[in-house]
Amino acid sequence: MKLDSTDLRILDELQRDASLSNVELARRIHLSPSPCLARVKALESANIIKRYVALVDAPSLGLGLNVFISISLKSQDKEALADFERRIGEHDEVMECYLMTGNADYLIRVAVEDIAALEHFILEHLTSIPGIDKIRSSFALKQVSYKTALPLQR
Repeated sequence: MKLDSTDLRILDELQRDASLSNVELARRIHLSPSPCLARVKALESANIIKRYVALVDAPSLGLGLNVFISISLKSQDKEALADFERRIGEHDEVMECYLMTGNADYLIRVAVEDIAALEHFILEHLTSIPGIDKIRSSFALKQVSYKTALPLQR
């Protein structure tokens, strides 16, 4: 699907506030509601809009510790990577997981309550995944910037 400037304005507004009604969205992008809704549905059908979510404040839920964990596997064959990815996806604490180049095979970000919860996650869940060779953790002291909206070219 080729995106035009109207599609980009729709995406920009929805990235800022996905709870907008279609009428309000149409007003903001200077389009009537019916064509606006048709464009949103087309963006959803093309899987450009994947889903709508509510962003929740982690510290308000007691999840005050963000930890980045680098993981190296003993083997990087297709089966080992697929098994690791399947198993790491089973844990709610894992907020992000990336297959990396460089020193580690994966970088994950976990959100946990405290050091005890991190210890439990590492000892009970992470180390039980077969094929892990090295685990290195880095604690985030402060979140300086956090974005969920992708940059849109206009």
